Amino acid sequence: MAIHKILIVDDSPTERFYLTDILARAGYEVSTAVNGEEAIDKIRAERPQLILMDVVMPGANGFQVTRAIARDPDLSAVPVIICSSKNQETDRIWGMRQGARDYLVKPVDPALLLGAIATLDAQAAAAA
Repeated sequence: MAIHKILIVDDSPTERFYLTDILARAGYEVSTAVNGEEAIDKIRAERPQLILMDVVMPGANGFQVTRAIARDPDLSAVPVIICSSKNQETDRIWGMRQGARDYLVKPVDPALLLGAIATLDAQAAAAA
């Protein structure tokens, strides 16, 4: 199934606006959540085909929410791309071990983001 609906999970209004602008210009339907708890509710209600996850948020952090999504049989098919200011290699490895499909460092380069989405789309098409 091609990716059309994307959920952005980030507590920063600036980051949500920036990512929404990139994705909307590329033709994606975008919704947002400001924390992990709201994200889980929106994933269940809206069934996005991709989640862009911040790491540093109040409450559950992005690593914890990504792990919860990956371990939930109802949600685990939804890929997560972590978009974080945490730029250490250990952060990237930890994010991938929690179930993320990719890890991008903020400020997110629009071409890298759209490329990562295209890669996930191609992988999903090949698996179908």
